[in-house]
Amino acid sequence: MIAALALGTYRLRDVATAARYAAASGASWLDTAPNYLRGRAQTLLAPVLDEHPHLQVATKTGFVAPQTSNAAWAAGILPPGTRHSLRPRYVRWQVERNRHELGRDRIDTVFLHNPERVGEASLYQVLRDAFAALEQEAAAGHLVSYGVATWTGFHDRLFTVADLDRLATEAAGSPQHHLKAIQLPVSLVMDSALAAALDGHGPIANATARRWDVHASAPLHGGELSALATAELAALLHPSLSIAQACLLAVASCPGVPKVLLSASTPAHWDAARAALDEQPLPAETVRKALDVLAPHHPD
Repeated sequence: MIAALALGTYRLRDVATAARYAAASGASWLDTAPNYLRGRAQTLLAPVLDEHPHLQVATKTGFVAPQTSNAAWAAGILPPGTRHSLRPRYVRWQVERNRHELGRDRIDTVFLHNPERVGEASLYQVLRDAFAALEQEAAAGHLVSYGVATWTGFHDRLFTVADLDRLATEAAGSPQHHLKAIQLPVSLVMDSALAAALDGHGPIANATARRWDVHASAPLHGGELSALATAELAALLHPSLSIAQACLLAVASCPGVPKVLLSASTPAHWDAARAALDEQPLPAETVRKALDVLAPHHPD
């Protein structure tokens, strides 16, 4: 089954226009964070969410935008100048701020944003404590689920899905916790999760086995795939698609990935992506061949 296209808002300059077009074109999810667009993304998205109540939204807590840092310092939540924090008090405070900025009483998913920044020595304790804070927010009806959004955490083996499940169980005091999602880069460049999923193991397969949601981020690796990939690679994947479309289809064909996040800045980019995902999923062997072609051109 092919993944659905969701709007990612990282690096978008006009998030409201992009979100309105995505919603009108059938998107059901958008992803944002309180530090995106220098801290203005959530406030700009609030009217769009009000206009499109069917839109589900995932946001984050972790990185601290400058104005958020000032507000958190004034409230006695964080020391001045803090740029990243998963302290329980800050997690709860940021969830409340997210709800206010987005105009939603309850957020669909709140991710802990790049917990690998904490440092390996204290990471598990920090995660357990942050999960406990998010369990409190879920019990209060402020969020439906929570998860971990990571760039290198799985790749660097700082934690596994089993580790996260265990820590959430400890935080909740029960296996019936609200940790239900992971977000990680999945592309033909950062390919470890994709390659593992094709063989039925790794974080994507392990999350799927637990019926967790998987949000695949950076499917085009911030646009760098257009320089690394070739027309020959696109033809190998799907001869009727552009390089970007073919690479996007490869990610959307990954077993266990229901959502692919794309920061499409224009209607043309969004429509091209939708057209690619209207195709049939690529066979696993075809994606493996593409990974073999790209392997000499990028590091593990």
